[in-house]
Amino acid sequence: MNDAILFVSPHHADAGLLADMLTPTALHLEHADSLREARDRLGLGTYGAVLTEAQLPDGSWTDVLNLTQEVAALPAVLVTHRLADDRLWADVLDMGAYDLLAQPFDPGEVRRILSSACAQTPAKPACSESRKPASASAVL
Repeated sequence: MNDAILFVSPHHADAGLLADMLTPTALHLEHADSLREARDRLGLGTYGAVLTEAQLPDGSWTDVLNLTQEVAALPAVLVTHRLADDRLWADVLDMGAYDLLAQPFDPGEVRRILSSACAQTPAKPACSESRKPASASAVL
């Protein structure tokens, strides 16, 4: 299990709130406030999960999902949105993300879902290098 989580959001207060919620666990949170910063952080370290806002100043959750396909360890991607609904949840799952985490955050739910996501982080197959998806990160 990789207990590092990258939270991608322009909302610094939410990062502090999530970090406090994870205090009773072995999980620790790092914060990136943009898609560009997330790309840099993903290139420097490995994460068990990436929790991203649905909309970012320079992209969206699908761009973050594509970024994770480019790193050696394939972290679970979770999406969060203040207006989370069944349609977004279905889109998130259909695109290959792990789950949708509704806001406002419920501490128990946050700990349960993020712990589960980190516990299931698979190793990236060696042959997948040739199948890299096109992503918005290529232009960043």
